[in-house]
Amino acid sequence: MMCQRREKELLADLRDAVINFDEEGVVRAARECIETGVDAARAIFEGLVPGIEEVGRLYEEQVYFIPEMILCADVLYKGLELLKKHVEKKDVGIKGRVLMGVVEGDIHDIGKNIVKMMFEVSSFEVYDLGRDVPLDTFLREYRRLKPDLVCLSTMMTTTMLEMRRVIARLKEDNPGVQVMVGGAPLTEKIAARWGANGYAPNASRALKAAIDLLVSIKNNPAVYSAG
Repeated sequence: MMCQRREKELLADLRDAVINFDEEGVVRAARECIETGVDAARAIFEGLVPGIEEVGRLYEEQVYFIPEMILCADVLYKGLELLKKHVEKKDVGIKGRVLMGVVEGDIHDIGKNIVKMMFEVSSFEVYDLGRDVPLDTFLREYRRLKPDLVCLSTMMTTTMLEMRRVIARLKEDNPGVQVMVGGAPLTEKIAARWGANGYAPNASRALKAAIDLLVSIKNNPAVYSAG
């Protein structure tokens, strides 16, 4: 096993490579992580993910724009491609079926894809509808799959109202549905006002928020059986 100092340096290298759209750097750091036994999940969630979250912050502050976002995403996915095959599934104490997607009108799916991986690593059964998903698709797939949790994402203020519409229709048709939302323009207050059961401010906190929500549901059979 490598020393903690070098491990921290590698995590920082992964983060910086994503921020600086350095594909060679991310490949070099990811390969060293694999060769030296750094936990692949840690490399992803403490290296790559903080990098793309910083990119999101730079985008919000108009330091980065769409071209930079695309370059950073390419580097992120290159790192994920190398590391994800080495990630071991773990038991988080609860299992569930998750339906997820980015609402109609929004094609930004980086955060959603990271959250998807976090769920899969934690042994959840994940059904990913992708991006730019119409309302009717969410409704149809919810009826078909009967998931424990629906996760909705949007990165744009222009599609926030579409998320509200999806939540409202899901709740109207399925009173027991549990919805968790996330995305740059959202806040916990907005999520609650729109009727969401859970909110994650970023990809890193999505798994814990989902586990907390599902544990609460399992401990309250009356609520859980309402749908």
